[in-house]
Amino acid sequence: MARPEYNAVVGQKVEIAPGLIILRVMPDEWELPEFKPGQFTILGLNPESLRIPEAEPEGLLEDQEKMIRRAYSVASSSREKEYIEFYVRLVTSGALTPRLFALNTGDPIWISPKITGMFTLDKVPDEKNIILFATGTGVAPYMSMLRSNIILQEKRRYAVVHGALNSWDLGYHSELLTIERLCPNFEYIPIISEPENEPRPWKGHIGFVDNICKNEIIQKKWNTAITPENTEIFLCGHPMMITGMIDLLSEKGFVERETIHLEKFW
Repeated sequence: MARPEYNAVVGQKVEIAPGLIILRVMPDEWELPEFKPGQFTILGLNPESLRIPEAEPEGLLEDQEKMIRRAYSVASSSREKEYIEFYVRLVTSGALTPRLFALNTGDPIWISPKITGMFTLDKVPDEKNIILFATGTGVAPYMSMLRSNIILQEKRRYAVVHGALNSWDLGYHSELLTIERLCPNFEYIPIISEPENEPRPWKGHIGFVDNICKNEIIQKKWNTAITPENTEIFLCGHPMMITGMIDLLSEKGFVERETIHLEKFW
């Protein structure tokens, strides 16, 4: 089977922190498809593409003639028609990310013209609140949800809980703070697990995202109980976080695939 040809270019690459980039990909003479916030698509590069020097030595790829492809959640608004944005973490032993990190503005890339996935807000009743828990780049689909929906005009409440090792790993931190300032129905709760590395004392939450649930931080901010009857939960990120959160939430009556929606990042 012949390789697909590159059909897009890098419109922008922004380094958020060492090992974290925001990548905007622009279609080359074709129109982006309609999609729902929270969905994902596929990025691809050929094996002969350059890799960053920090990448671990690479053995012989299984198929040198096959394009290297991986799925990434879309972070941009579903209303954006000029580019698709991705939030990418470097895996030095990986096949694709060392090549993505070597790209520059204007470089060619392949992107699937199909955007798909079930991790959306479609099944959440309009009257229910939404809490979005993420670790690392798992915040990407939530950015698409927030950017696509004018939450200021909604009566229900939203919260994003984003966990990372350090403050500089909190991608979209400034944008989420701005949304919180503008929208009285939105809470942004960043939490880091290695405060000892901070250049100045961290004044926010410390630990892992499940601490926010255990300590009922959102309940206190909203001054109301959080139950399966009034709230639905989204989980995106490391499988260990998701497993732990499901256990915690199950004790409170939340049910996986019903009032708990999840997307694992391996």
